[in-house]
Amino acid sequence: MQDPNEDTEWNEILRDFGILPPKEEPKDEIEEMVLRLQKEAMVKPYEKMTLAELKEAEDEFDDEDMKAIEIYREKRLQEWKALKKKQKFGELREISGNQYVNEVTNAEKDVWVIIHLYRSSIPMCLLVNQHLSLLARKFPETKFVKAIANSCIEHYHDNCLPTIFVYKNGQIEGKFIGIIECGGINLKLEELEWKLAEVGAIQTDLEENPKKAIVDVMVSSIRNTSIYGDSDSSNSDSEDTK
Repeated sequence: MQDPNEDTEWNEILRDFGILPPKEEPKDEIEEMVLRLQKEAMVKPYEKMTLAELKEAEDEFDDEDMKAIEIYREKRLQEWKALKKKQKFGELREISGNQYVNEVTNAEKDVWVIIHLYRSSIPMCLLVNQHLSLLARKFPETKFVKAIANSCIEHYHDNCLPTIFVYKNGQIEGKFIGIIECGGINLKLEELEWKLAEVGAIQTDLEENPKKAIVDVMVSSIRNTSIYGDSDSSNSDSEDTK
């Protein structure tokens, strides 16, 4: 097939009659570069600057630029504040007993606070701390803290550890006291995440309780045991009757 862009007399005749489209002009690389540079030049230099760089370069702009800069700076500032608010915490911090009131009870309004009272000699406490460290990074909008139990509550009994309290606006919204309530010695990260989500402290993406399958198996086992037990009992009664 003949190339429609080929310079032939026949192709020119076909173009004159509108049978072929106009010939494609070769792209000029220099022209493309000039157009790209012109487009980049239309972007104000301050739109590429950080807030700190804008502060340093203020003397280099005229009055018209300064007005635009103020609008742009305010926009960037609001974006920065929104990001900082969303990523406010992001780690499991250690606090002492005398910080409890300020850090937990009197924490910022509408901020969820999760505090773990622990003792480092108790393996379950160390496991909970590991899980909470990961959850703190996953849910930076929630405040995660830990404290040695006796520094907060004098003579706090080891049988009550680990203890997790969930606060909001100075009120306890959830509590898990002792190994069983915290999920057992084989506690999985997702199980703890689900527990904290149930009281509202975090917004989990888990769709169902990770322990649901285990619970279903246990319930099924109990039912089967009950059925077989009733059957054995009936057979025993029949034999006694005979």
